[in-house]
Amino acid sequence: MSRAHTNLRRVPVQQRSADRLARILDAGAALLDETGYEQLSTRAVADRAGVPIGSVYRFFPNKRALVDALAERNLEVYAGRVVARLEAIPEREWRAAIDAVLDEYLAMKRSVPGFALVDFGPPVPTTGPLDAEVNQLVAGRLMELLSGHLGRGRDGATSDAALLRTVLVCVQAADALLQLAFRADPAGDPELIAETRILLRAYLGGILE
Repeated sequence: MSRAHTNLRRVPVQQRSADRLARILDAGAALLDETGYEQLSTRAVADRAGVPIGSVYRFFPNKRALVDALAERNLEVYAGRVVARLEAIPEREWRAAIDAVLDEYLAMKRSVPGFALVDFGPPVPTTGPLDAEVNQLVAGRLMELLSGHLGRGRDGATSDAALLRTVLVCVQAADALLQLAFRADPAGDPELIAETRILLRAYLGGILE
């Protein structure tokens, strides 16, 4: 499920260049956890990655572009991990599939460097147009991954447009609730997470059953 790099000035061709890009993104992720977005600088990223500052600018014009690329990488990693979980879940077992999607997000939120601040979009106040655009992107990826488990492609199954709308509602609702859960508790408030799971199952149950 690989996607082209859309936030890079230059796409790496050689493995050495790809490795350097990975080190830059890893450094940016670690520094986000340590200093936050406002204090993040391309100089600090270069120093942490052990590369010249010019190497950072070869890929990114500024720190915002770097963070956007990190968010893009996060989505690719998340999609890959969700695929691995879904392989063990029979089609049409939508509850287990939704649990897998939610559980993998929680696992990454708690363990992947930089993900707590930058999951799939930049660390800006949510509820704006950009937040909606990010959730549209995430919903599109999840629709691809969950189509079999949510009933697309069989007689009487949900149409693509309807399925995308359903997944988008889930993403938007879960995003708002999980933001609240992680503001209340750095590890995620367990009661709010449980409520999120109940909400998703209730909403989907009304559509899929």
